Amino acid sequence: MTRAEFLHLMLVGGAGALLGSQARAQSGVAERQPTLGSRPAYDFWFTRLMYESGDWDVDARMPSNLIDALIQYTTLRVDTKERVLPLADSRMLTQPFCYLAGHKLVEFNADERRNFERYVRNGGFVLVDDCNHDIDGLFAKSFEREMASIFGEGALAKLPKKHPVFDAFFKFDGPPNTAFELNGWGDDIVHDYLKGIEVGGRLGVLYSNKDYGCEWDYDWRNKRFLAEDNTKFAVNVVIYALTA
Repeated sequence: MTRAEFLHLMLVGGAGALLGSQARAQSGVAERQPTLGSRPAYDFWFTRLMYESGDWDVDARMPSNLIDALIQYTTLRVDTKERVLPLADSRMLTQPFCYLAGHKLVEFNADERRNFERYVRNGGFVLVDDCNHDIDGLFAKSFEREMASIFGEGALAKLPKKHPVFDAFFKFDGPPNTAFELNGWGDDIVHDYLKGIEVGGRLGVLYSNKDYGCEWDYDWRNKRFLAEDNTKFAVNVVIYALTA
């Protein structure tokens, strides 16, 4: 879907119409929205996934900043509160968008592995961010090993710079850099790619070594001091997750 088509649907039918025709149509995923009477209460809410093996509770201010960007740039009805669910909890299967991050080991237990695979294969979307922003650290190696064990070797692949996620709302020529990369932290590499796992031609996992979580981890009220809003790409990620 082009940005023009998205904006047209938002203006004509509203966010509920857009999501009703696309996101909730994902086969196998349960109804995504809590309801208030007969009317869905929200079009989007942010869900952070807890997992037993690592430090899942990172980048505490990142969700509020992402939420602020959605409110600023779209007409989505957005829940302003972050939700946190264990990956092993079956309630995560009904979420429109999940976030998983950390610095340490990623080693899913049986329930976590089962839910992650079921969620992704049935139309869910997980943004995964390596807070170490490297390719050979503990988080990166262990997470990529988990993905290979669940989805097969090679399932997690580099995304081309023309991938629809880079043009889902704002236009980017590939993934925007982060200050942490440019300052030479992590592996001293500026990663010019993101990775993902596609199911049926649609991304179910978007995986970043760029540390977007830390890049967006500041008080949203300080955004006005930035020359360019660095959370715009977060809007792209969410819109892709809801409409692709």
